[in-house]
Amino acid sequence: MGSFRKPRPRFMSSPVLSDLARFHASSPALQLSNASVWNSVQTAVIKVFQGGGLQSNELYTLNESIRWLLRTELGSFITEYFQDQLLNKGLTYILEKIQLHNDETRLRALSEMWVRFFTDILPTLQAIFYPVQGQELTVRQMALLGFRNMVLLKLPVDDMLQGSSYPPPITQMLLILQILRSNLAA
Repeated sequence: MGSFRKPRPRFMSSPVLSDLARFHASSPALQLSNASVWNSVQTAVIKVFQGGGLQSNELYTLNESIRWLLRTELGSFITEYFQDQLLNKGLTYILEKIQLHNDETRLRALSEMWVRFFTDILPTLQAIFYPVQGQELTVRQMALLGFRNMVLLKLPVDDMLQGSSYPPPITQMLLILQILRSNLAA
């Protein structure tokens, strides 16, 4: 007599991009249009700027969504839209948060926002948009340039730096942005 064994469940180790099309087409309820896939990416990016983190496995899903979109008619516009729309919206949010502070506390607020931007937001943006790396400017370069242009240059930095000392993150920010400028000029 043979033994009766219950079959073990088969788990998919990790889906691949080719599975995404089957997943989306597997049922009408799960069919997502390119617009809704892009909307999920946009929502996640804005959430990151507003201080929210990514959920478990959300980074993987976002990467697969970007890869999916790169193969569609939207693919050639992802970098442009990231730079012109998402980055603008996110950095405007950061600027508004800094501008809520009065002149005495604005430098400290800029310092805190830079630390959050540099240690949390920037690496997350790079991870989300990893599939589009290798373009003319990297996601990192676009985000840093955006921070300089849409946050730093819109603040009265000269007035803010009149004191004898300022927080170390401000020095870090100025050095990183200067190095970026030098690298792009070369």
